[in-house]
Amino acid sequence: MTTFSTRHGLSRPDAEITIRQDAPGEVRDALAIIAYQCGLRPSTLREVLCRIRYRAPDKGNWSEFPNIEGEVRELLAECEWFEVYDFVEAIASLHAGTSAAFAEEVNRYFRVAGVGWQLVDGRLEMRGAEVFEHAIRQGQRDLRLQGKLTAASELHEAIQDLSRRPAAEITGAIQHAMAALECVARDACVSKDTLGDLVRRNPDLFPKPVDQIVEKAWGYTSNFGRHLQEGRPPEFEEAELMVGLSGVLCRYLTRRATGCG
Repeated sequence: MTTFSTRHGLSRPDAEITIRQDAPGEVRDALAIIAYQCGLRPSTLREVLCRIRYRAPDKGNWSEFPNIEGEVRELLAECEWFEVYDFVEAIASLHAGTSAAFAEEVNRYFRVAGVGWQLVDGRLEMRGAEVFEHAIRQGQRDLRLQGKLTAASELHEAIQDLSRRPAAEITGAIQHAMAALECVARDACVSKDTLGDLVRRNPDLFPKPVDQIVEKAWGYTSNFGRHLQEGRPPEFEEAELMVGLSGVLCRYLTRRATGCG
């Protein structure tokens, strides 16, 4: 049975992302509630959590509510933050009937709670702001439609690197993001030049002054993605910016017939 807000297309606005490498108590409680709303029993959740925590179920708890449900809350409270998201993925993989409804509710909750993750095909991926998500998803879709599977794969790997737990692979994300853009630019120009050389030798590849942004982004990648400097590691937000930039520019190039020299 649908709700009033669902029938009328009403929802809370997305909150600013403030939770990523953390799983506060309210998030843990909400995840358990969502699982119950999707028809899962406390004993099922306990089984999943005991596997994650390498624990045996408490044989003294035999009633679903309140005994096993209380044990579930205790186990969730003991989890490290990244184990909570392991729990989410494990629940999503139980069976198709549950996973679709569970993923929809979890993603809805994450958006309104400011959690920077989302369930995509049963796996948690890093979630950015709405503009970032649109650029990346559309960029991947357009690359696949155009048969540019190598570039699409590089962009996917960049997202995977940002999504790694417990720590994102920041330099890997930067490298893969620029590799995707370089791949598309090489294809557009029928050249094996580096992205930096392609921009300099093909002034019409990108509109001005975007070409300068791309060239500087390529230089940034050399400094922070391939040739690191001691004491100057790139930050997550910088990697997120580079991945988003790559997604937008890949989409631009795939939608534009470019004449290159």
